[in-house]
Amino acid sequence: MPTEVALLESPALRVEQMGRVEALDKVKSLVMLPDGIHLRTEDVARYFEVSTAAVRRLTDRHQPELTDNGMKVLRGADLRTFHSDMLSLWKGEGPGSYPQASTQLRLYTRRTVLNVAMLLRDSDIARSVRTHLLDAEEDLRALYVSLERRVTRIEGCLLGVGSALQELGPVLGRMSQRLDSLDRKLDVTHQVVGAISLRLTDVSQDVVRLDTRMDDLSRRLRDPGRRTDG
Repeated sequence: MPTEVALLESPALRVEQMGRVEALDKVKSLVMLPDGIHLRTEDVARYFEVSTAAVRRLTDRHQPELTDNGMKVLRGADLRTFHSDMLSLWKGEGPGSYPQASTQLRLYTRRTVLNVAMLLRDSDIARSVRTHLLDAEEDLRALYVSLERRVTRIEGCLLGVGSALQELGPVLGRMSQRLDSLDRKLDVTHQVVGAISLRLTDVSQDVVRLDTRMDDLSRRLRDPGRRTDG
């Protein structure tokens, strides 16, 4: 597990944590500009409870990294447009309540503030954010280890099932052969029953014919006068 010192010293480790901006609000409420996206240098300093100069020194030292994570400086027309947008959103008592920079304005996003939290050494708030990040990562690692153990147990069970299926294979093969033999015997039986049925039909017809002849003979015997001499 990375340590706080490693987080302060390693840009690669900071990149791994950069998406977890929710850690900021878990430590302290982050007050944004009216657009809900940006903060000024003084807002960042207020959040970390350090001087504005301390934040400026840190951003000067790590400007490329912070710029990659959303920090930007507005000047000229861009600055005037931004101020105009902020004034339209400002909820203060009037246009004068929104502080406007005269020549330039350095802006930070939540991602940039998280970046600052992983760089700022002399701030209890920044340390709390780093602690939260590291503790949360430890919890994730523990969860991963637990899941890995469960997967290992499941794989073991599946191996056992596979072995059982291998043992059942010959048994199922023999059962299949016996079923095939029974099918063949049933086919023969059906053929025999069919032949017997046909024979019984012939016998039935013979019996009908015999009954007819017996009836005819019986009538002749009861009425001999009906016989004709040849």
